[in-house]
Amino acid sequence: MPEHLRSLVAILGLATLVFAFAKRPAVALAITTSDFARRRNLWLAITSIAFLAHNFWIYIVAVASLLLIAARREKNIVGLYFFLLFAVPPISAEITGLGIIRYFFAIDYLRLLSLTVLLPASLALRKQAATERVKPSNADKLLAAYLVLNLLLQLNVDTFTNTSRSGFYFFIDVVLPYYVASRSLRDLQSFRDALMSFAVAGMVLSIIGVFELGRHWLLYAPLADALEAHWGYGNYLERDNALRALASTGQPIVLGYVVAVALGIFMFLQRSVPNRAVWFVGLALLIAGMIAPMSRGPWIGATVALLVFIGSGPKALSRISRLALVGLIASPLLLFTSAGEKIISYLPFVGTIEVENVTYRQQLIEVSTAIIMDNPFFGSYDFMLYLESLRQGEGIIDLVNSYLSIALSSGLVGLSLFASFFGFILIGIFKGMRGLDKTDELHLLGRALMATMSAILVIIFTVSSINVIPAVYWSVAGLGLAYMRLLANSPSSFVRLAS
Repeated sequence: MPEHLRSLVAILGLATLVFAFAKRPAVALAITTSDFARRRNLWLAITSIAFLAHNFWIYIVAVASLLLIAARREKNIVGLYFFLLFAVPPISAEITGLGIIRYFFAIDYLRLLSLTVLLPASLALRKQAATERVKPSNADKLLAAYLVLNLLLQLNVDTFTNTSRSGFYFFIDVVLPYYVASRSLRDLQSFRDALMSFAVAGMVLSIIGVFELGRHWLLYAPLADALEAHWGYGNYLERDNALRALASTGQPIVLGYVVAVALGIFMFLQRSVPNRAVWFVGLALLIAGMIAPMSRGPWIGATVALLVFIGSGPKALSRISRLALVGLIASPLLLFTSAGEKIISYLPFVGTIEVENVTYRQQLIEVSTAIIMDNPFFGSYDFMLYLESLRQGEGIIDLVNSYLSIALSSGLVGLSLFASFFGFILIGIFKGMRGLDKTDELHLLGRALMATMSAILVIIFTVSSINVIPAVYWSVAGLGLAYMRLLANSPSSFVRLAS
């Protein structure tokens, strides 16, 4: 049997196990039984088509047809989007320009989801907003300013065709995930549905990642060849003779990032899962999934998420103290046992395994800072020419820091707009939570969103915005704005404002 078919059997088997485990807790209070079944069947069908099509364009057309039909039956588009977001890798190919131009645009699974699921929803939401006369928020304006700035800077040095194509990418890659997430979730139940969908998708990634680590077998590695397409990701990578899991994300750190986000979201779902033991099993699976890629940046992000979540909740001081006590008690086990020494060797900053990666990131900051200071306001279009000293043995210059990438290309003005956008939403969530009872589920939702966004902002300091990373942080930002709107429109908001 060809390797890609053996991979398909393994993927479908592992995913079916998770779906069977997750169904009862997911449909208890979050997702309806029919929605869960439809999304599960779609996930399995999309994955099967990808591995069986043997041609990229057959796969794209078939999946697009399925998604267009499914989207019409969905009441919660964000829930559908999150459930299917990681079903297959974002392998891409260019749609040829029919002799008019070289190509129209590059299409991949993420953009297919945006065009077939999010675009129709955004048009309906736009009509609804016009009827209700909803004004753009400050977050909308900051995001618009950031995108317009990047387009103007590109137009100054590039062709109108390429700039127009970038504008189209901004619309489907950035605006659609953010806009639909921020406008379509209007009550607590819709949040439960959407966040449970993300958590289930994260659990599927986790079990696949654990399997890949244990069997030293990347299940999605043969897919690009099976589709007769080229993809620059999905390669075998090792750390201390252990395979680093990828699942469908293409890079170990991307898998760790996605599962760390799922962990932050899962904190909110503890009340949506009636069986506490089942919730802890789900938590353990996500933790295992975050360990499998052996990427340290997501571990730091997850730790930040945990501290923010606990610190913003009831009895914060006592709970953080207990957490510190557990760490103190565990320290001797880490310091004076062989297993503990092994764990420490993997940890960031104090570990000894692949310390050159940390050194490279430090050098990247130093060199990039000097380049940024030469063009502080709007960056430089040819900044890569000045990073030659950082070219690695693989022949690439790896910009493993999203903030530096933004500052290099659009200067401190672009970076300020990007940071202000997320800062505005974080502050808005925090302010909204202050007027709520700390035992309220709305307060729990705010804590989880604030913790998740904090984790994202930490992790992207260690990785460039590749593959599914931007789709996740723009979507989560949309969730944050939807939460702010939910609080502003709830009856109790008048009480909070009066106080």
